[in-house]
Amino acid sequence: MKLKHTFLLGFSLLLASISMIAQDTSTPADTLVKNSKYGIRVGVDISKLARTAFEDGFTGFEINADYRLTNKIYAAVELGTSDRVWDEDGLRAITNGSYIKIGADLNAYNNWLNMNNAIFGGLRYGFSTFSQELDSYNIYTSNPAFETAVRDENIEYSGLTGHWAELIVGIKTEVLNNLYLSINLQLKRKITDDKPENFDNLIIPGFNRTYDFSQFGVGYGYTISYLIPFYKK
Repeated sequence: MKLKHTFLLGFSLLLASISMIAQDTSTPADTLVKNSKYGIRVGVDISKLARTAFEDGFTGFEINADYRLTNKIYAAVELGTSDRVWDEDGLRAITNGSYIKIGADLNAYNNWLNMNNAIFGGLRYGFSTFSQELDSYNIYTSNPAFETAVRDENIEYSGLTGHWAELIVGIKTEVLNNLYLSINLQLKRKITDDKPENFDNLIIPGFNRTYDFSQFGVGYGYTISYLIPFYKK
């Protein structure tokens, strides 16, 4: 009797094992694998190229790059030059210089399979070296009997620097394989800058226009870039 019970138990376990094996072989395994590209993405700000072509008094160029550190975090850098003419409120001045911005971006978008788009936010530290040339200015008079006098100066202030922090938000879209279009908005907070004697910095390259009543500035960019993939993960 004991041998019979043992035989029935073993036979039952054998049938259960065969049934489980049959279920495993009848259901195909999920073989889809989501691979993310890791590499360096290099681009150029085409909005500055467009302004150079169509806007009088502006010449600028900026290249940018980012490198994927983790699934969501990218190291980022922007390098640029700017040459701008200020001709407002009876004052004409010329600012030219270069700048660098270093920081990181966080991608908040959860991509679907084989997608590499981004809705991102990031932080930057900006540094600029530049010079300003005071060309001419008007001498104000409230007496209508006298014409406004124009004073030509041609005074150059060189070796100036500016520092600021920057919050950036934007969207990156892969339009072709490894080719991206991006648009971003920038909110800047000036940290410090060298001010010329008896004058002020009207424009800081990379920071853009300054204001007497605020330490904040704004900017934007429209970028085309190409990803050089090193590996997939």
